[in-house]
Amino acid sequence: PILSRTTGDLRVAGQSLNSRQAGELWEKTAESFLCTHGLKILERNYSSRFGEIDLIMEHGETVVFVEVRYRKSRQHGDGAESITPDKQSRISRTAGWYLANNPDKAEKFCRFDVVSIDSQQGDQDLNWIRNAFYSTIG
Repeated sequence: PILSRTTGDLRVAGQSLNSRQAGELWEKTAESFLCTHGLKILERNYSSRFGEIDLIMEHGETVVFVEVRYRKSRQHGDGAESITPDKQSRISRTAGWYLANNPDKAEKFCRFDVVSIDSQQGDQDLNWIRNAFYSTIG
């Protein structure tokens, strides 16, 4: 992938990507990064009536719910800062749904991580924030 230094557009093989395609690319980038740090993928784009979780992974005995955020400019803060309390609540409820439907994972420790990918003048900065927030459900 190539990020244009002038426009901030993401291009692969000369073709500009739409936001969905770019999101998939950043999620794959985050997944690859996390796998090199010992996490194992369980689910991608897990959806429930409450919302969606980009990646569900396992890190040892811990189930990790990962939100991936990309910002092509830090003008309005980095990707991690864009996860509002409402978004955290939706992720928490979706995580609860996942655990209710996967009882073999329900007794494990859980955490909520964020992978923030931010562009600054054409360069990407990947920031992995462990325990980025805590669940709002019991």
